[in-house]
Amino acid sequence: MIIYPAIDLRDGKVVRLREGDPEHQTVFSDDPIATAQQWVNEGAEWIHMVNLDGAFDTSNDNSKILEAVAKLDVKVQFGGGLRDMDTLQNAYDSGASRLVIGTMAVKDPDAVGEAVEKFGTEAICVALDAKDGKVTTHGWTELSVHTPIEFGRLVAKKGVKHALYTDVKRDGSMIGVNVRDTIALGRNTGLEVIASGGVSHMSEIEQLAKSKVVSGAIIGMALYQDKLTLGEALLAAKVE
Repeated sequence: MIIYPAIDLRDGKVVRLREGDPEHQTVFSDDPIATAQQWVNEGAEWIHMVNLDGAFDTSNDNSKILEAVAKLDVKVQFGGGLRDMDTLQNAYDSGASRLVIGTMAVKDPDAVGEAVEKFGTEAICVALDAKDGKVTTHGWTELSVHTPIEFGRLVAKKGVKHALYTDVKRDGSMIGVNVRDTIALGRNTGLEVIASGGVSHMSEIEQLAKSKVVSGAIIGMALYQDKLTLGEALLAAKVE
């Protein structure tokens, strides 16, 4: 199972939000490239990078940060504000190895199939981030009519292989990832699910890894608050 250290970008800084709320923000670094290098030095093969400015429709220049991080010895899974083919292409050209699509997928599921065809199965991941049992859009500010399992099955038919699942109310909370729903999503859709939102203990990572239907886990606040080291997370992810 792959461990993805998270780098959330806002105004060029590394931040974490509680439950996706921009009013509850903590800044952890003014140098995202140095942060990425730290995770690479500690063994990360992937980094999960979120352009929060893009997610909230605010102007930004985070593509330059993406370009710089992509030149390190690491693959970047990139999301936030990727809502049309042009923004997907720009992020891909800037060095993203995998593109995370959320709002665009809900608005136009057929476009997801087009993205898979254009960029390849390994380069596309659909965000099935949920609040109150429904998939969210627009930086987690709006609810769709779809449950994660319903929508997961739909995008799987479009050729999607990778999906990201976040229980929004747990994100940045340090109360633990929603292990049950994450595993259920994988078992009921056939998607390779990446867990996110509240991952904070080795035991949770071990449970996810043992399920065999969860392909990865994104870890943010636990790393930045030293509740868990990247080395510990990587070790837990190897449990069979």
